Amino acid sequence: MDSTLAVVTVTYSPGEHLENFLTSLTSATVLPTQVILADNGSIDGAPEAAEAAHQNVRLLRTGGNIGYGGAINRAVAEIDPSAEFVIVANPDVRWHPGSIDELLEAARRWPRAGSLGPLIHEPDGSVYPSARTVPTLASGAGHALLGTVWPANPWTRRYRQENEEISERPVGWLSGSCLLLRRAAFDSIDGFDSRYFMYMEDVDLGDRLGRAGWLNVYVPSAVVTHAKGHAAGRHPELMLPAHHESAYRFQADRHPHGWQAPLRWALRAGLAVRSRVAVAAAVRERRNGRTDRNIRVGTTVNRGDDDE
Repeated sequence: MDSTLAVVTVTYSPGEHLENFLTSLTSATVLPTQVILADNGSIDGAPEAAEAAHQNVRLLRTGGNIGYGGAINRAVAEIDPSAEFVIVANPDVRWHPGSIDELLEAARRWPRAGSLGPLIHEPDGSVYPSARTVPTLASGAGHALLGTVWPANPWTRRYRQENEEISERPVGWLSGSCLLLRRAAFDSIDGFDSRYFMYMEDVDLGDRLGRAGWLNVYVPSAVVTHAKGHAAGRHPELMLPAHHESAYRFQADRHPHGWQAPLRWALRAGLAVRSRVAVAAAVRERRNGRTDRNIRVGTTVNRGDDDE
């Protein structure tokens, strides 16, 4: 079996983040790596420059902006099926030395682990709560409504797991900003659900892996830093509605019965209102010149690496 490790990232005008990603990757593992850039329509030239500068980088054009999960699936399909593991990470991740090797060692300790995720630092050095429980309708609603005005509410605490001991353990789901995926597990559930254009695809993946009998394992001995949300911050009027649509899809899929229709209607209406409020706030913030801050929205049912 080829010992080269496949690394997949989705690019959408990633800027200088991509070079930091590739440069730091050289110290993350002793294995040779093959990096596939699943490009969803970059216009900044960064993916092309990376392919020209790095022999282990391959640019794969998806043909348009097909979303995060769809692009990952497209890239993984290019990888030899004999590859036991695939790394999936955002291009704004900076790898700490040995981080991927730590994930691989943990995968040997946990043979039923379908996904494994590292401890994630924010740019200021704080720890991002990347290992969480799968949100229920009740806990999701409680966190969404109260997370920004009462951060210590019980639904938010239970969901974010911030007070849990930082230890290697199975969790409900892991942030899709950086994952080691066991190929057999990924293929067994047909990969990411491409209906999620952006956000919630990692929550859905972790939940479906768990339902299929696999584990999602948090490995804090592996460490990365994530810049977080550069694409979302640039386009809140596009990303935030997608965020809320994914929130609805996740819960609607898990409450499909006819007698649950009123719940779905209420959820859709509430998220539509919340989306409009969030977009208006983000646009105001951008107009006021504070575009360097990440856009923070307090719904539990979004993609893990961009929610608060």
